[in-house]
Amino acid sequence: MSNFDNNPVVQGIDLIALAAQFGTPLYVYDGSVIRRQVQTLRDVFSGTDLRIKFACKANTNLAILRLMRELGVGLDVVSLQEFKLAEMAGFTAGEVTYTPSGADFAEIAEAIEAGLTLNADSIPLLRWFGERFGSSKPCMIRLKPNVAAGGNAKIMTAHAESKFGISVLLMDEILEVVRQYDIKITGLHQHTGSDIKDAEPFLQVAEVVFNAAANFPDLEVIDLGGGFKVSYRPDDAVTDMQLLGRKISDRFNEFCQSYGRKLNLWVEPGKFLVSECGTLLVKTTVVKEDPAKTFAHVDSGLNHLIRPMMYGSYHHILNLSNPAGDLKLYNVVGYICETDNFAEDRMLNEIRPGDVLAFKNAGAYGFSMSSNYNSRFRPAEVLIDGGVARLVRRRETLEDLVATQTGF
Repeated sequence: MSNFDNNPVVQGIDLIALAAQFGTPLYVYDGSVIRRQVQTLRDVFSGTDLRIKFACKANTNLAILRLMRELGVGLDVVSLQEFKLAEMAGFTAGEVTYTPSGADFAEIAEAIEAGLTLNADSIPLLRWFGERFGSSKPCMIRLKPNVAAGGNAKIMTAHAESKFGISVLLMDEILEVVRQYDIKITGLHQHTGSDIKDAEPFLQVAEVVFNAAANFPDLEVIDLGGGFKVSYRPDDAVTDMQLLGRKISDRFNEFCQSYGRKLNLWVEPGKFLVSECGTLLVKTTVVKEDPAKTFAHVDSGLNHLIRPMMYGSYHHILNLSNPAGDLKLYNVVGYICETDNFAEDRMLNEIRPGDVLAFKNAGAYGFSMSSNYNSRFRPAEVLIDGGVARLVRRRETLEDLVATQTGF
């Protein structure tokens, strides 16, 4: 069954029934999709010593993290708090990599003392690491390969003007700091961006990293990040994973031969592993006929799924309650007191008040980027795995909104 079929059943569980049981808005995750995506990566990179590190900023629900651990997937975290969640899910520090971006050095020190391996993303951080730890702790370096690739400018992370990583043009300065403090560099890392459908940008940045690797004799890991494109629309172009896996694997094995020993190849997918597993269920509250547009208002907004307003992202929308209704043109809008569009000029089966709509590809950067704007509650989350639906996060209450306030 396609991810875009207007079918309300996931692993035998009726989504409309789930919406009635747990209320809307409701995030629903399909564990079988995560299992499929993990296996895809293992299959296409089978010729290498592959380690998958889930970029867990995409979805930090503990049930999702525990599923990743069950599948033998490690984590990449970007904050100390994400690591604490990882520990709650059963991960050890050795299964987790730490890739902060401009974080306070006090946080970074605490993370390193807890056993995390740092991906240093600036010369000042690398120098601080050397002064503080010297050769007593391993360190990785996040390089900026100066390659522009990705779905749009907001999710490109490897181009020359990006804040992420240390430019490869600063290699002499990197090496000076490494030698001065005798830092043991055990890995090189880069992350190009998101939604890259062609193999060429991955190969291009891989060459940059391989060339840089000649400067570091103690490497154990080459981490090529993530960014593999998933399908957002029917017939959408996606990354040819078979082609990508074959080309990267062949080139990586050639590099290992020239380097003199085999290294581990790491990939760091976030969206690729969880985007397609997630569906946000919402209820239509008002259908407003206007001379300019027909607006379908729903009981959610950018406080629950900010990606359309932040990135201009497309989320396929299905009317689960009226799958055979006549097609009509709608703007699907949220209940936040801001311009709050989920979709503009979208042809959908006729929407009526009370209809349950499904927003697809909501498993990545949905709940994890949600907020309490307009003092709205964040939604509940349900994981369906093995044909069983479990509530893995309850809906928030007013008590949750005021729990940290002290002014009354």
